[in-house]
Amino acid sequence: MMFTLFGTPIGGGIVMGRACVVESRLLDVPRYRIPDGAAGAEVARLADAVGVVTEELQSVAAHLSADAPAEARALLDVHTMILNDPALLDAACAKVESDLVNAEWAIAEKAEELAAQFREIEDPYLKERGRDVEQVTARLLKALAGSRLPLRKGQADEALIFVANDITPADMLQLRGTLGFVIERSGATSHSAILARSLRIATIVGAGGASRLIRDDDELILDGDTGVIVVNPDEFVRHEYRERHQLAQLEAQRLGRLIHVPSTTLDGRAIALMANIEQPEEAREALRLGAAGIGLFRSEFLFLNRTRMPAEDEQYAAYAAAVQAMQGRPVTIRTIDIGYDKALPGHELSSNGVSALGQRAIRYSLAEPDVFLAQLRALLRAAAHGPLRILLPMLSQAQEIEASLALVARAKDQLRARGVKFGASVPVGGMVEVPAAALSAGWFAQRLDFLSIGTNDLVQYTLAIDRSDPRVAHLYDEFHPAVLQLVAATIRAAGKAGKPVSVCGEMAGNVDACALLLGMGLTEFSMHPASLLRIKREVLRADAGRLATRVRRLLATDDPARLRAGLERLADLRAPTATRRWEDAAQPDVQAVP
Repeated sequence: MMFTLFGTPIGGGIVMGRACVVESRLLDVPRYRIPDGAAGAEVARLADAVGVVTEELQSVAAHLSADAPAEARALLDVHTMILNDPALLDAACAKVESDLVNAEWAIAEKAEELAAQFREIEDPYLKERGRDVEQVTARLLKALAGSRLPLRKGQADEALIFVANDITPADMLQLRGTLGFVIERSGATSHSAILARSLRIATIVGAGGASRLIRDDDELILDGDTGVIVVNPDEFVRHEYRERHQLAQLEAQRLGRLIHVPSTTLDGRAIALMANIEQPEEAREALRLGAAGIGLFRSEFLFLNRTRMPAEDEQYAAYAAAVQAMQGRPVTIRTIDIGYDKALPGHELSSNGVSALGQRAIRYSLAEPDVFLAQLRALLRAAAHGPLRILLPMLSQAQEIEASLALVARAKDQLRARGVKFGASVPVGGMVEVPAAALSAGWFAQRLDFLSIGTNDLVQYTLAIDRSDPRVAHLYDEFHPAVLQLVAATIRAAGKAGKPVSVCGEMAGNVDACALLLGMGLTEFSMHPASLLRIKREVLRADAGRLATRVRRLLATDDPARLRAGLERLADLRAPTATRRWEDAAQPDVQAVP
């Protein structure tokens, strides 16, 4: 019987093939008391299991192909760090010894406590790190049970679509000839999703019930760009998706021909299209796709899932690698954005707890000046290798800006005293992520060198909606009149002060928002690299001057229905034929972009 499932698309296009259901749920954890004197043997069992899993991860890393994406090795390193995190392993051993319980019980309980801390974090990317803890724990439990991840092999040389409740990056890398992945539990910011995106494999996450409803050998059509899974399609549907697949391949080729085309509107306005990245290795892909620079490099990856704070030299090496990879194009690095309910290594949370509106992002950094100064010194040193900008997250108060600038000056003095080379003129900007910052954008623009609008958080804080909460996620609306007024006001304020301003949230990569932002006067967009060429095509087809007139009238209304209708009519100003001379040109030397 044919039926359809839906999930969150990660990309990779349309694939068709047989299903292989991977049993990857956590084992039913045995829980029992152990006799006095048996704790040592139980701790040794756990240590042996850690050794087995470590060898598995090392083996996967050793067998990575030469052309494997850099993210693959980095994600294996993350799981190895979690595996050896004292917050997990030492705590489990202590529970075995103090409570006289078996190793499985202890590691499962401590892993749940650690994962729960991540799940409480508001930021979607950081929230997903709890999934990494669960995945590592699943491997440990399987090792304790003397088993490995059961994978059913297909026929020789047969590519399969793997369906799982959850699957680790390491297991994904072990599967050969994969056509695609359907994963129930992962989110768009999970490491499994990040790896699938970097491998350019068709993937859908958040597909509820998939591993229960899909059976081995079911025929699947997987559309990684729309999030649709068709199970046991009939011939009519097969034919329709074959045609869609051919059109998608043609579309990828046409987009690939825009890589080297300057990003300029029809009326001659230059638009900088930049990329958001999370690890230095991703800079190479951004450069390949023609990014004008890195508009947002999230530095949290250096601080999470580890047993100690990253040293200044380690941070410097990572930041310098990204700067050098971009070959002279600017790299904007955001200082650490974490802290309200997840302590960094060696920094315990307050015993009173901290709310979601508490000590996070810049507040956390200012409360830990030694940590902040180490990061600032590393950033300044990396700036000696090329254009680098420092971005301060979650600003809301004037004193936060003044205190941050004072610490930047102190970091420079410390480097001078050490005789270390650094970038003397490094621009310092601020994130506009809360209504207070947007309403204060004029003053912020006077004190800072640039502004960057984080629309993801701005929408959440303006509408008081947690988009990761399925009960209210449907109310998340980046086109809400209040949100658009704040975005437009920030762009105007920066323009009046003569300072650059960008949008670096998901809105920047939304094709439906491109004309609106251009009409507001935005000239710098930063997005996931996969969106760069689609947004470039919209820019090439747009007349910013004509859009500005229409958008001014549009923003005068606070009626959501009228605003939506006006947004749809902006598409009428697009010139679809404007890019034909590039898209239709035969350029076999340009690689197609999926």
